[in-house]
Amino acid sequence: MIMNSKNIIKFLAACFLCCNIVAALTSCDEFFKQESDDVLYADKEHLDNAVDTVWSVTGIVKKLQALGDRTILFGEVRGDLVKLTANANSDLRQLADFEVGDDNRYNVPSDYYAVINNCNYFVTHADTALRSNRNEAVFMKEYAAVKAIRAWTYLQLVINYGEVPFVTEPLLSKEEAEAAEKGTKADIQTVCSYFINDLANIPERYNNEYPGYGEIGGTQSSLLFFPLSLVRGDLYLWRATVTGNKEDYRQAALCYFKFISERNGMNSIYPLRVNDKVYFSPMSTSFQSYSGGIFPISESVSGSDPELITIIASDNMRSEGNYSELRDLFCSTDDNQRKFSISPSERVDEISSAQVYCMVPETGTSVFYLNQDLPDHMTGDLRLADSWTEDFEHDRYTQEMTETQYITKYGGRSERSASHIHIYRRTMVYLRLAEALNMAGYPRMAFKILAEGLNNTVIQNDVLPYYDDDSKSDSIFLSQFDFNPVRYQLITIDDYRGTGVGGTNNHNMMGIHTRGSGWTPLNEFYKLPEVEFEIEEVYDSIEGTTTYIIPDIRDTPELIAKQQAFVDSLILNESALEFAFEGTRYYDIMRYAYHQPNPGQAMANIIGARLGEANRGSMAAIAAKLTDQRNWFLHWRGKIGK
Repeated sequence: MIMNSKNIIKFLAACFLCCNIVAALTSCDEFFKQESDDVLYADKEHLDNAVDTVWSVTGIVKKLQALGDRTILFGEVRGDLVKLTANANSDLRQLADFEVGDDNRYNVPSDYYAVINNCNYFVTHADTALRSNRNEAVFMKEYAAVKAIRAWTYLQLVINYGEVPFVTEPLLSKEEAEAAEKGTKADIQTVCSYFINDLANIPERYNNEYPGYGEIGGTQSSLLFFPLSLVRGDLYLWRATVTGNKEDYRQAALCYFKFISERNGMNSIYPLRVNDKVYFSPMSTSFQSYSGGIFPISESVSGSDPELITIIASDNMRSEGNYSELRDLFCSTDDNQRKFSISPSERVDEISSAQVYCMVPETGTSVFYLNQDLPDHMTGDLRLADSWTEDFEHDRYTQEMTETQYITKYGGRSERSASHIHIYRRTMVYLRLAEALNMAGYPRMAFKILAEGLNNTVIQNDVLPYYDDDSKSDSIFLSQFDFNPVRYQLITIDDYRGTGVGGTNNHNMMGIHTRGSGWTPLNEFYKLPEVEFEIEEVYDSIEGTTTYIIPDIRDTPELIAKQQAFVDSLILNESALEFAFEGTRYYDIMRYAYHQPNPGQAMANIIGARLGEANRGSMAAIAAKLTDQRNWFLHWRGKIGK
């Protein structure tokens, strides 16, 4: 069984960064208490039985809980889609202002190292050679799951701090911890490279095979793990972002596709479902949606088509220590006396209302566009209106009118909503696939994911003719993205307007933009830049014949570069429309900024619009900080941070 580490631990290894040798305000001894339970392991050399192994893995999952809220807050509060209200605490305000101090409650790198050190111990000591009577590796699912958790945690640490102490062996003494503190530092590229290699040798079957623990605390345990192919995709994507390496972008795209193609087993489907779309009622300014709306996301993996992929679990009660405060920060609740701290910004409203909603009538193929000012954030894209509700309510005690806010992604008005932190979901995978394909040099294919959806027919007819050269290198690469048109069938205009036969017609693939902005395939305001060309007629007067010369339609490098920049901006906007308030925004902006000639200025321009274009002046000081890339990252006591 797992022993309490107070009997065997000589220090708190997860907090090894806390000792400031030069000018510590507290002694190292305070951080190396023997009663610490931050490192969980058996009092023997190897984890070689089910009890030890299961408890070690669930202990690691438990450690992840400390990272849940800050994963969202780091990614959202520092971005441009939210602003803070007068109710926000000083720690949140430091995040929003890029002035995070060492004592900020969210600036605790030791929490990341608590997860990492437990993973290091497990990876070092789990007996992966142990075989069952069927000659199957007994603990490989656990081993693969822990390696994925370790890689994901290190990636979160380094994209937030820029440069971090890098340790892959368990730290089990004070001396080891102090040496690690002074030892090797790793930046984003180094961390990504290490874990790309580290995960490469795990058998492919474990990409989507997780430890079978059933339910843990009422939550399906498969939601608690990080798919290897998605973690690998993110590692390639981030390494490519900082290096510009196109081959890494290609590998990222293949990893994301691998997850899609294997999510429900071989020869299965995992499409962007038709019933996720939102649409206007043709005769009114109200909007409706299939399946009760696209938010919140059900915390279930039942069936073959769940949107949610990975969560970090939160405790159900405040007294249990890792209760998520996100709902109380984003929504009016009894616990916060209806005083929410984080509100959608002017900028998210600007991005949403700037979209041109493409309406289809009840018959025919003509369309018209809704551009009038509509109430309740319904102008433009509808996903903001679907996820954000403002109201005024009577205080139950004073009867005074109180301004209230409900974000459906955090349960909306439901006080009994699920409280777990959502990390990966299906639409995110498709959007990152589009990002990787675009930066790899295939903006047409990326654009199809946004505007229409993908299958092999689309790739063959609308993508390959524009790229392939004599070497066929593009077709060789793109042929690996097998969206069988028998299983992946694009929705039609009749499906969209509701006159089709619904779910029985097997039409199941759609463009992401259609989820909120109407019928995108016919939207003239959502088109890829093209070059006009003419078919040349050559008349032979002697033969009396006419020859038609069709120009080479393959995209030139100049056009591809123009299309890449265009699609890159579309993807950044789409991430705002789709993932607002979900904690991805700051990182999406970072990757976009790295693509630009002047990353610091790009970062400043985007986040400087947080309070709206008309109010850039009030964000000038923050924008000025961001022109220096060192200020993109957190720092802690001179020991961690770029």
